[in-house]
Amino acid sequence: MARPRTHDEALRLKLLDRAGELLSTDGPKALSLRKLAADAGTSTTAVYSLFGGKPELVNAVYQEGFRRFGARLRGIERSGDPVEDFVRLGLAYRESALADPHLYSIMFTKAVPGFEPGAEASRVARESLAPLVDTVRAAIGAGLFQPVAPEVIAVSAWGIVHGLVSLELNGNLPPGFDVAGSYEAALRAHADGWRLTQVRE
Repeated sequence: MARPRTHDEALRLKLLDRAGELLSTDGPKALSLRKLAADAGTSTTAVYSLFGGKPELVNAVYQEGFRRFGARLRGIERSGDPVEDFVRLGLAYRESALADPHLYSIMFTKAVPGFEPGAEASRVARESLAPLVDTVRAAIGAGLFQPVAPEVIAVSAWGIVHGLVSLELNGNLPPGFDVAGSYEAALRAHADGWRLTQVRE
């Protein structure tokens, strides 16, 4: 009878989530492989077997964050209207951040000083935003958005959603603020701002 696998995908994801929690809550000094293993109910041998060491572990946390993020963006239901899809992608951005706040800070901030993602992690990060750029390109091609470089619109949208989500995650919004409604309203206003004049009128 074959021995059961103990260093499996479920354990790998459990370790990545716990590592992200330690990094985002207590900072990089809190990420002890011994503590991580104990928190996950496994051994440091398992951590080394799955990741190789702390730098590789941080890289894996970064990559997993963007893998989940990219999957959410790719998974949105397409409406047939690229401007509406542009808004839906922005909503998916917030949903992803709220689902994995412990990964968000590693993905988009310098939570770990000196950390530089590896080649594969960098590729996953770049490709995660492809649905946004493709949707902007479709809106421009359909004559709905202004004919500028798609990356200009995509990055401006990214700046808006990142700013709003960061304020929300850090608890910096006013008490009683309608976060979800205001967030969507801001997305729609931003989309309207990129429309061709004849479409807006």
